[in-house]
Amino acid sequence: MPRILLIVGGGIAAYKSLDLIRRLRERGYGVRVVLTKAAEQFVTPLAAASLSGHKTHTELFSLTDEAEMGHIELSRAADLVVVAPATADLMAKAANGLANDLASTLLSATDKRALYAPAMNVRMWLNPATQRNVATLARDGALFVGPNEGEMACGEFGPGRMSEPLEIVAAIEAALKAPTALPFPLPCPARPRAPPGRCAAGASSSPPGRRMSRSTRCATSPTAPRASRATRSPPVSPRSARG
Repeated sequence: MPRILLIVGGGIAAYKSLDLIRRLRERGYGVRVVLTKAAEQFVTPLAAASLSGHKTHTELFSLTDEAEMGHIELSRAADLVVVAPATADLMAKAANGLANDLASTLLSATDKRALYAPAMNVRMWLNPATQRNVATLARDGALFVGPNEGEMACGEFGPGRMSEPLEIVAAIEAALKAPTALPFPLPCPARPRAPPGRCAAGASSSPPGRRMSRSTRCATSPTAPRASRATRSPPVSPRSARG
């Protein structure tokens, strides 16, 4: 039975997460739910627990939860982490490695892929900072479904509506067919190749008019080949030069 860890962010679209839980359970998925503090303003822990069949998790420093399972085990026990709705705040925390509540700590501690279903005001979605965070998460291996275009709860129109539950279910099924485990620990990023005229350590070549010493000459700097001893012209004596 596939296991889903569903993180519900704070936003009006959080009500769709209850339908998402029901749809996943109909298909035989095991679902554990985490609510952020903001999400509890829209969805109650009791409602999520009733639909998922498991206790809803809300606190990072819960004595009972840490004794029974702990946030590390909760983040590793799932086959896929789903964030729906994924708010601008949650994605910013995940993209920058912040972990100051249960949801962001789980995203930081998991070794599984995460699927984000963004939901926010159109201006927030188009904000350059949000777009940078989305790009960072995508480079790190995260998956995305949506957002869709449509009318917002605030009355504005544009991209930012959370995908419908069945769309998210389809994205979950597609994600589970692909490799879901991330390498752990993550490999170090490759060192960028030095551009022409610069040393591998980043030092620039010598400025015009100043001779560069042999010890600081760049390995990548083009140098003219030296003539070998056998091909050098013999020195011309003063007597032979007079004719």
